[in-house]
Amino acid sequence: MIEVLKEQFTESMSKEDKENRLREFLQILVLKILHDKGWFENLTFTGGTALRILFNIRRFSEDLDFSLTGPSGYDFGKLYRELHAQVELHGIKMEGTPDTRKTVHAVMLRFPGLLNDLGISPLPGQKLSIKLEIDTRPPEGGKIENSLVNKTYVFYIRHFDLSSLFATKIAACFYRKYVKGRDFYDLIWYLSRNVKPDYELLNNAIRQTQGKAPGINAGNIRMFLRDNLEKTDLNKAAKDVERFLDDKTELKLFNHDLIKGSIDSVFQ
Repeated sequence: MIEVLKEQFTESMSKEDKENRLREFLQILVLKILHDKGWFENLTFTGGTALRILFNIRRFSEDLDFSLTGPSGYDFGKLYRELHAQVELHGIKMEGTPDTRKTVHAVMLRFPGLLNDLGISPLPGQKLSIKLEIDTRPPEGGKIENSLVNKTYVFYIRHFDLSSLFATKIAACFYRKYVKGRDFYDLIWYLSRNVKPDYELLNNAIRQTQGKAPGINAGNIRMFLRDNLEKTDLNKAAKDVERFLDDKTELKLFNHDLIKGSIDSVFQ
């Protein structure tokens, strides 16, 4: 497997780019294993990594996020054990400690020695990490689709549709406790695709974290986005997302006037 992983790199790639591509290879491997073991009967893929793998958004991602939409037979400990066994059968060491104490079940998948084995890091102890999270009580209203993935492996993934993904991304952009640059890069991407959010899911997602829904609809979404964007530090967001971008010139997109223009175009 080490030789297969080395084939993902070219000599001209930066250390950052190699690390991003390695993480993405491992993300796809994890998804393939979850598919093969039948876990997409329980899970629906969501978040920014879903945009990257399913819709080819031009930024890398760190995490694997899922919603628990089929709870019958779900066991996070069993899922991790099967995932661990299968990853190691591929010749890759992996470690992690599953945590089910909160509503969002989580495990940080760590790959010891891999960066050093591939010549990306001179430090034998440095570990590449991928956080895997499953929201066991996701907001209601998401629409589910199945799509074929053909990236190194070929398999189907159960995921939310773009309107649902956009709804939860809007909630993340403006109700997360900190500014996450990837959220706003994704917002720009959705606007460029002329995607409309699922309003039921958007209100449900906000209600879940804020205690009440703001009543966002097709008539007021434009001003909601413009007003909240005005409060956002886009310079901070740009710095946060920079290391995940294929093309660093896209940082110029983090401009209030440009984004407001896109909002006005989509939500006339």
